[in-house]
Amino acid sequence: MARNTPPPPPSTWRIWWTAIRPKTLPASAAGVVAGLGVAWSHGAFRPLVALATLLAALLLQIGVNLANDAQDFQRGADDPQERLGPPRVTALGWLPPETVMRAAWLTFGLAALIGLYLAWVGGWPIVAIGLAAIASAWAYSGGPYPLGYHGLGDLFVFLFFGPIAVAGTYYLQTGRLHPAALWVGAAVGFLVTAILVVNNYRDLETDRRAGKRTLAVRLGPRGTRLEYALLLWLPCVLPIPAALLGHTPWLWAVVLLLFPRCMGLVRAFYQRRGRDLNPLLGQTGQMALLYALFTAGLFLLARMLQTGV
Repeated sequence: MARNTPPPPPSTWRIWWTAIRPKTLPASAAGVVAGLGVAWSHGAFRPLVALATLLAALLLQIGVNLANDAQDFQRGADDPQERLGPPRVTALGWLPPETVMRAAWLTFGLAALIGLYLAWVGGWPIVAIGLAAIASAWAYSGGPYPLGYHGLGDLFVFLFFGPIAVAGTYYLQTGRLHPAALWVGAAVGFLVTAILVVNNYRDLETDRRAGKRTLAVRLGPRGTRLEYALLLWLPCVLPIPAALLGHTPWLWAVVLLLFPRCMGLVRAFYQRRGRDLNPLLGQTGQMALLYALFTAGLFLLARMLQTGV
């Protein structure tokens, strides 16, 4: 089998742009957008807090991407000759892993600085969430028991990008929690986790050879395809019981608006293999952000109709 020839190094700014993986950033924005929509529909919107929350979420995502780039290379899980996904700057020799890890810690530090302001706004619950988020971000590929290498990545992505992100954003805006934030958080979390599933399904065989026991490796191809389908379908099903219970009376409209698009992504996932899955990474991330925007819009529409605005 022919081996891939590593591409020549681009300009410095393009190297760093590649390292931060901008196509993954909708994943971190989705939970914040959804949380802001639910909060605004309940009469609360603090612009400066909203901006700080979004920036902190984006910085944490960038920090994870940088750390993952360096740590996967150091653990031998990234072979540029076999890699099927987008380029990794450390594995390609464009940047040394020590430089990338310093950038990761700098990014986490900037997120922590913003977190100080958010902690002042939200108190000890936000401190706990922030510390847990940074610790989990580092532990995803690093430390003595890397989460992503032991099949726990999916769970932690779901929790931190879904219920914690949405409920935490809502709490910062309102000072309280609401069941709607948890319902929406679960739906967003499923979609963001689906991005990771695409990545791990594409790399299933190379991860297996490298000893990286992702959930996709543990489930195998058939189980991973089912996992992706469930993660895309559940967000379109969750609004129905939530609406019946009165928590999200308008959210059922998401089923009509987005279910056909979810079906299209599932069909593409079942049909593709290897590098052909790469476009699905961005498309699934866009789906998560689109779901968050639609959800926020529906909550705002419900409030406008209730208040007569």
